[in-house]
Amino acid sequence: MIEPELSGIADEILGSIGQLIPEYAMPLEGSFGKAVYRGVGEALEQFLVLIRDPDADRRASRKVYVILGRGELRQGRSLDSLQSAYRIGARIAWRRIAAASLEAGLDGKTLSLLAESIFVYIDELSADSTEGYANAQFKQQGSRLRRERQLITLMLREPAPEHEEIEVAARMAVWELPKSLAAVACHERDLAEVTRVLPIGVISATVDGYGCVAIPDPGGPGRLRQIRPLFAGRTSAMGPTVGPNRMAESWQLARTAFEAAAAGVLPADGLVRAEDHLVDLALYRSRDLISRLREKTMAPIGELTPKARERMAETALAYVEHSGNAAEMARSLSIHPQTARYRIARLRELFGEELDRPDLRLALELSLRSR
Repeated sequence: MIEPELSGIADEILGSIGQLIPEYAMPLEGSFGKAVYRGVGEALEQFLVLIRDPDADRRASRKVYVILGRGELRQGRSLDSLQSAYRIGARIAWRRIAAASLEAGLDGKTLSLLAESIFVYIDELSADSTEGYANAQFKQQGSRLRRERQLITLMLREPAPEHEEIEVAARMAVWELPKSLAAVACHERDLAEVTRVLPIGVISATVDGYGCVAIPDPGGPGRLRQIRPLFAGRTSAMGPTVGPNRMAESWQLARTAFEAAAAGVLPADGLVRAEDHLVDLALYRSRDLISRLREKTMAPIGELTPKARERMAETALAYVEHSGNAAEMARSLSIHPQTARYRIARLRELFGEELDRPDLRLALELSLRSR
């Protein structure tokens, strides 16, 4: 009853999807045409097999629809057109099969079961294509991320690569090479979530256990306002703006600023601009040397009680910041000028004449600012 109708049903389906779906309004030639013809023909033949034997194995035929889903992604389309084609095919198949069934004298109950079978079957085909689309999407994304990672690794290479080499890698990653960029360092655990919401043109990769993000044209209008919210509540740091072949410089400073933020030296609840904290970063990078310098420089107050030691340390910092001006020191420390003069006298007792040596003043400032 149904088998004689298959050829006519297939022709009507092929004609209708070409008329009703703009994306398929093309000559059914080449690989595209073959895939559509095969998909329609296989669907009808397999449906007939399943009617005869509901337990028949359709694993081989489902590959056709997995491939169709994969092909939609490669053509740059969503699944909407293919899903519409399936729905059109189901309606036409049901109309033609129902007419043939009524003519053959099938009862209403059998017709209902037949209708249900058609639409359940179409749902299965749709699910197969969705699987193919998703698998292809996953592989495509993996390939893109791999090329982005290779590009970032190249730009971080030292000595710096030639600009032409970066251009080739950027083309392979389908990335428009900017004139300038800045590197952002973040926790590796935050990178996946940040990457999902990055604007177009921003690329990322894991580098040495850190998340690394390359921000094109960071000084562009509104760029920082666009990027900053993505890192809200996450410890992260942005290096200086550089050319693509100098990204390693930006990355080194971004990573140092990130480590300083993670250590509590800089704010740790959002994106920190390394260039806003260069003095702090210089001290942080030299922290072992500064620690030794502090130990030596602050030795004269080492025997005081903790409270007195803290008081004299803040007095010493105010002293070098205000060149020993008691009035300025008093304002800075929120104390009476007479108290400031008393503390200066106490400093001189502890440090002696060396307090006036420029190198000691510098050592005091470095030691006290890095506490």
